[in-house]
Amino acid sequence: MITRDGRTLAVEQYGMPDGTPVFYLHGTPMGRLARHPDDSLFTGLGIRLITFDRPGFGGSTPLPGRRVADGADDVVAVADALGLDRFAVYGVSGGGPHALASAARHPDRIVRVASLAALAPRDAEGLDWTAGMMEGNQRSAAVALRDRDAVIAHLETDSSEPPRLPPAEAAVLARPEIGAMLSAAYAEAVRPGVGGWADDVIALFGRPWGVDLASVTVPVRLWHGELDGVVPVAHARWLAAHLPTATLTVQPDGGHAGHFAATPATLEWLLRGDEPHVEQGEASETVSPV
Repeated sequence: MITRDGRTLAVEQYGMPDGTPVFYLHGTPMGRLARHPDDSLFTGLGIRLITFDRPGFGGSTPLPGRRVADGADDVVAVADALGLDRFAVYGVSGGGPHALASAARHPDRIVRVASLAALAPRDAEGLDWTAGMMEGNQRSAAVALRDRDAVIAHLETDSSEPPRLPPAEAAVLARPEIGAMLSAAYAEAVRPGVGGWADDVIALFGRPWGVDLASVTVPVRLWHGELDGVVPVAHARWLAAHLPTATLTVQPDGGHAGHFAATPATLEWLLRGDEPHVEQGEASETVSPV
């Protein structure tokens, strides 16, 4: 599709063409080919899953200097192009902030929103932002405070394969269907180069999101793994304390890639809006808003 300012956004759809619309916002560095690897999950729930490459990834036009808020506006631009009025949104990892920003900027369009294994804003007051974060992300967080050229140079040193994740993620990522999906999604995302990845890193790791989380009025579900070394669980607890309508579920033995197992319950909640279903071994937390 073509945006009002003349940019191209590459859009992909899965599941039921006439199903309930749900936007999925991909992680970093991924793109429109990333999603839960079992497409029958979407058809079984009657979901029309809509994804798109954020600017600079895959087939979407770059937008250097973009903020998380800009990604939220692109969600609505895609919805307008598809003739959709109201819809649910969820995001994973780097997509989680964009999902939350969508709810903050467009409460008249979003019915409910979920965020899995997501980052808190870099300017989150009272949060030691890099504490417990894997070394690669700590390096990205440091270089993101410099300039775009520095971030591109940093990423180009090791962009031949997806970033290495902590051992806690190995069992999930070793599953053939997940590995195949992630490899294809990563290859397409960085096909034009690492510019889109750099812009994501700067937006997520280096600057404020450009939205007021306290203004979110739609129901919010947060999920996070206690053992997540990619994005520490403290980020989710900070978000839960600053989102007035949020419920947080923590998986005590879950890592970052645990979001795959958490997706089915997340989708059911997005469709029905019931109280979040807590799987065996999970812990639902209530965090008092600040």
